[in-house]
Amino acid sequence: ALMGLAPKTATIIRNNAEITIPIEEVIVGDIVLVKPGEKVPIDGEIIDGSTSIDESMLTGESIPVEKIVGSSVIGASINKTGFIKYKATKVGKDTALAQIVRLVEEAQGSKAPIAKLADVISAYFVPIVIMLAIIASIGWLISGETTIFSLTIFIAVLVIACPCALGLA
Repeated sequence: ALMGLAPKTATIIRNNAEITIPIEEVIVGDIVLVKPGEKVPIDGEIIDGSTSIDESMLTGESIPVEKIVGSSVIGASINKTGFIKYKATKVGKDTALAQIVRLVEEAQGSKAPIAKLADVISAYFVPIVIMLAIIASIGWLISGETTIFSLTIFIAVLVIACPCALGLA
């Protein structure tokens, strides 16, 4: 979904002519043209022009950033005010957006160490608590108490040992 934020095509200069090509065909060193209001297709360094760039999608900064010759531009950011030419420095998997996507995918696919520990503990703790609740309930039934009383004991053991169990049920 994040990669969908990048434009699908880029306007570049090849053989002294402006051509529009799919973003996948842009190579490092290509001269990319971006008009006001267009998204910056890939990462690069400005070689001509100046502008303000909205990088909020990538950085969270709501104020557009002023860019001049020599400034870096990030793919998927929005060119707000000026016409710029820039040299592509990172394409494909090397762009800032691609790296963000990769980091998000890695983070979603892994658990924190404390979460892993909680899973291990709960795998043993919950069955033990349920067994204790059953034993306590049966014990009171055998001693002659009513079914309602032994169910109350069952629930009390569950709630005291694991208050979240009632919410999960």
